[in-house]
Amino acid sequence: MDAPRRRAAQLATTALVSLPLLAACSEGSGSADPPGASSSSNSAAAPPSSEPPSAPASEPTSEPTDPAHPISVAALAEADLTGGGLRLGAVRERTATYTSYDVTFGSTTSGAGSAPLRISGVLNVPTGRGPRGGQGWPAVVLAHGYIDPAYYVRGQGMTRERGFLADRGYVALHVDYRNHAESTDDPRIETAVRLGYSADVVAAVHALRESRDVRVDPDRIALFGRSMGSGVVLKALAAEPGLVAAGVAWASVSSLEGQNFDHFQRPDAPVDQLRAGFRGRHGLPDDDPEFWRGVSSRPAFDQITEPVLLAHGRVDDTCPPAWARATQAALTDAGVDSTLEWYDDGHAFGPAFIAAMNRTVRFLDARMPA
Repeated sequence: MDAPRRRAAQLATTALVSLPLLAACSEGSGSADPPGASSSSNSAAAPPSSEPPSAPASEPTSEPTDPAHPISVAALAEADLTGGGLRLGAVRERTATYTSYDVTFGSTTSGAGSAPLRISGVLNVPTGRGPRGGQGWPAVVLAHGYIDPAYYVRGQGMTRERGFLADRGYVALHVDYRNHAESTDDPRIETAVRLGYSADVVAAVHALRESRDVRVDPDRIALFGRSMGSGVVLKALAAEPGLVAAGVAWASVSSLEGQNFDHFQRPDAPVDQLRAGFRGRHGLPDDDPEFWRGVSSRPAFDQITEPVLLAHGRVDDTCPPAWARATQAALTDAGVDSTLEWYDDGHAFGPAFIAAMNRTVRFLDARMPA
């Protein structure tokens, strides 16, 4: 089901890419300190040309645009990403403020050879009848950081964030991603990892909107990622402008995938071995820089319409703080309402977790008022 503000028409093209991240990103938290930088800008529309057309009226007067590379953020934006069929499973936990369920939902990308995938996850639903007026609970879709799929278990990676949000009246849906936990294994896993994760996050939003079992306000849904999951969120925001009300990115990987490759993968194997591992699909960042830009979120930041909150630790030794500064600067240059908050903490957001979560909830409350 399309979001109320979603673009009217999208090309039925599927494009998913494998960019495995080798750094372990376990659950984290954040710390409060300096005010973040916030900025936005608007681009002026170009005035219409006053020159007469050079071709007859029956012929096109503009050059046709090249199709998007089939493995790119642009192609993901052109694809028809849908989701639904949210099913509540076993109760995992009951507290005074929420009930936690095992859940599954469908994730579908239109295109030749595409098949619906079943994605597992964990859903926390606040206790009570919900906000006044019957508009439903606000909701947050959570995108976890990298954990080896061979060892990952359902709901791992953002347990604290999920509980914190539900305690404060937010439905929180943690997405396991394809090839994780009880999710369907994507047979194209070697070419469908990172962008596939973004497709699953988009599907989770649609699944919440369609659910008859969980009352969610369709206009008050946000995305929240950490580490690799922050990269997943930024790509989802770029591919589906207008899908949600806001985005949050904690301890994010770089918004340029070539930097992620150089930081996480290049040190782990000889270049010849890494190059052979791609089996001719594309080159390394030095060999094929345009491809790597195409699978990055930063060049598509001008498509993002939602406000974005970034949070990063000053002593993060997994995702360098310079990455957060560069991403926030690029968001601002692209006209995105973006804020970067710094915390005296590392990648896992330990001592600063409560402060960072309180800041995140204030951000969400302001962007999704009742």
